[in-house]
Amino acid sequence: MDTHGSDSMVVLLGSPTAESAEVYARTVTEGDPSWVGPLAGIALGLPVFHVLEPQVKEQFDSAVYQEQIAIMESVLDTDEIIDAMRQVRETVGV
Repeated sequence: MDTHGSDSMVVLLGSPTAESAEVYARTVTEGDPSWVGPLAGIALGLPVFHVLEPQVKEQFDSAVYQEQIAIMESVLDTDEIIDAMRQVRETVGV
């Protein structure tokens, strides 16, 4: 990030729960919320999205999405995960 900057970076998550997605999202935006990892107190401010979000999903080749992700989409709480990502972005302003 020091060499190329963060302007063209985005973090893409595939966490299976809203809680885990939120922790990872907060880690790459605000810094490690548990204060035990290498990003403790280091706010990277990176934009973060989840593979289940509509704006991300439409970027995939539909055949690849169906083969690699769709089965999980059918069993996960997609709305809860999407809401967690939205809340993190609104809170952090990324």
